[in-house]
Amino acid sequence: MAKEFWRWKEYNWHDENIDPRAGGVISGGADVGSVSSQAVVMVDGKLYAFSSMRTGSDSPNSALDSMNWALEGTGLKIEDLHYVVGTGYGRVNVPFANRAITEIACHARGANFMCGPSVRTILDMGGQDCKAIRCDNRGKVTNFLMNDKCAAGTGRGMEVFADLLSVSIEDVGDLSFDIDEEPPPVSSTCVVFAKSEAAGLLRQGWDKNKVLAAYSSAMAHRVVTLLERLGIEKEFVITGGIAKNRGVVERLEKELGLKGLQSDYDTQIAGALGAALFGKVLYEKQQAGK
Repeated sequence: MAKEFWRWKEYNWHDENIDPRAGGVISGGADVGSVSSQAVVMVDGKLYAFSSMRTGSDSPNSALDSMNWALEGTGLKIEDLHYVVGTGYGRVNVPFANRAITEIACHARGANFMCGPSVRTILDMGGQDCKAIRCDNRGKVTNFLMNDKCAAGTGRGMEVFADLLSVSIEDVGDLSFDIDEEPPPVSSTCVVFAKSEAAGLLRQGWDKNKVLAAYSSAMAHRVVTLLERLGIEKEFVITGGIAKNRGVVERLEKELGLKGLQSDYDTQIAGALGAALFGKVLYEKQQAGK
């Protein structure tokens, strides 16, 4: 079987020190993105379990698969969750969700939980779009801008380049710095034309790392432009899969003159985490109204 250079690792985890049945509220979040799906389970507002996997061709099945994988080995089933919120590209197709909430609201709430109440600007670099979000100290969205015109500047765009250059997606960031000097960014803003431009650079004798550096630089600049349109406040955090690509992140930070806040939590679960937090609040309101 041919190697799929674009494919990120899939994984699941749960905290063996937490007894979910000893807690009060078990809430869930399912973030079905265009490229990957994440599921999160929280017990009384604490992260208990999560999974991250490739989104399949069917959103409902992707949601089910990701949540079942998050619950694997926990002794819990989906029916044991008190309240589940669906979010992401396929949020309306999460069959076990009690409610759907936009990924913009969920990423803001998740980032607030992951990095604390000082967070004011969130950059969500997703599979097929990029969102710049402003929020208050409670993680409530106050403003946002979105780039969804083209895959350039997104996870899918980087996957296209990894495949083109036969480089593992997880090595792209490090390899983009293994160069003699920083090249000018690729000029094309459309991933289709950027791909053609990259092929042309390879024919001219550029090595793969230099091409990756040029595309990472272009990607970073594109995102900085979006952030500048929104108006960035100093305390900012990057969420989504591209946050794991230091080739883009470090160039972005250099251009901004700012360092993004760091978290012990996986940047890719921010949306599902925010959804699970909303789930807890909504369940408590539901119970209070009975």
